[in-house]
Amino acid sequence: MAPTQSIKAMAAVTAIGVFAGVVISSGQVRAWDADSPWLGDARVIQGFKIAPVPLNLARKNKALVGLGSYLVNAVGGCNDCHSAGPPAEFIFPTGNPYLLSPPFGGRTVINPKFYLGGGRDFGPFPDPSSKVHIVSRNLTPDKTGLPAGGMTFSEFRTVMKTGVDQDHLHPSLPPPFNGAVLQIMPWPIYQNMTDHDLRAIYEFLSAIPCIAGPPAPSPLHHDCR
Repeated sequence: MAPTQSIKAMAAVTAIGVFAGVVISSGQVRAWDADSPWLGDARVIQGFKIAPVPLNLARKNKALVGLGSYLVNAVGGCNDCHSAGPPAEFIFPTGNPYLLSPPFGGRTVINPKFYLGGGRDFGPFPDPSSKVHIVSRNLTPDKTGLPAGGMTFSEFRTVMKTGVDQDHLHPSLPPPFNGAVLQIMPWPIYQNMTDHDLRAIYEFLSAIPCIAGPPAPSPLHHDCR
């Protein structure tokens, strides 16, 4: 074997070993992973490293799950809004990076109890006199295994591309505000993402644990398995 071939082979083995340590320990890579090349994609590997909750990888495209975790946890900052608010976002006080050290322990630790479960109240909208409160939604999967309480990918893509509020929670917003679309969610920015990236986010949200949230009939409630 030529020196350059030997180096390439060693690099491939090393890359496989690194990825195996992160992913294959959670389940074997199967045929449904083949359509999404991941070997050497640092975003996928980093996504698994920074996922703050255990992931259900059964029959998931692991490459998309890892990429989705990277987009959600390192790029989009989704849990900043879709937790129950700043006091609940991190393990308090040792895992909260906004505190002095001590009590901050030097390592940010996401609170898994509220991870992407929604419930953050952004207050009256559009002004302090309004009775309408904008509250972030529960993005975790329900008993169907689909994220955001049973949302199909087509529905999820529509929300991300158009901002349509499928829960129809604020139809009475005064003009010029459009109560049919999400008012706090930055969908005008996320709509520029590729369908591949949106699919990755959806796949990751399908893999995280369900958070039941408040009792029904709250729109934040999910029936977990």
